[in-house]
Amino acid sequence: MTLATKITVFRILLIPIFIGTAMYYADSVAQGNRNETLRWMTVAVFGLAALSDAVDGYIARKLNQRSRLGAILDPLADKLLLLSAILTLTFTTWPQRFPIWFPLLIISRDVAVMGGAFLIHHYVGHCRIAPHWTGKMATFTQIFAVLWIMLDIRSPDILWPTCLAAAFSAFSGFYYMAGGIRQLHHGDSDLV
Repeated sequence: MTLATKITVFRILLIPIFIGTAMYYADSVAQGNRNETLRWMTVAVFGLAALSDAVDGYIARKLNQRSRLGAILDPLADKLLLLSAILTLTFTTWPQRFPIWFPLLIISRDVAVMGGAFLIHHYVGHCRIAPHWTGKMATFTQIFAVLWIMLDIRSPDILWPTCLAAAFSAFSGFYYMAGGIRQLHHGDSDLV
């Protein structure tokens, strides 16, 4: 296992710690006795996990440590981290929360992309989803929106970073679906 993949596994292992600290903080808010230490622990764990994403990508490129396992685990780790954060910050008693439509949009987009990849693999024989700047911006803006809530920034309202993340997420979803349709029609091996 490469160093980059080990860092990705570390990021996956941070997810239950993140969820735990976030839930305990939400409980402290619900009980009317906010434990700010828990909030800052949650921010630190999420920040470390987000930073590890950049580090493992840099190491994989710089040291030529790209592997099939890493190619599977890295996007999986990203999705698990962001989905757990978005769901936790929607359905718990954090002082600020995402509107319910936001996780529905993110989950729908991810299901559509994964479902499309499965169909392409079934009909064409293989599928490779090539990264695109819209997907990277969707990830970046989702992280930004999560941090906005966890840092309890009140102005402007959480709706602004949420809508920005939603727009990039929807746009990247449409981009990948359009590429998937082209791939199905032409039998190409890349979903771009």
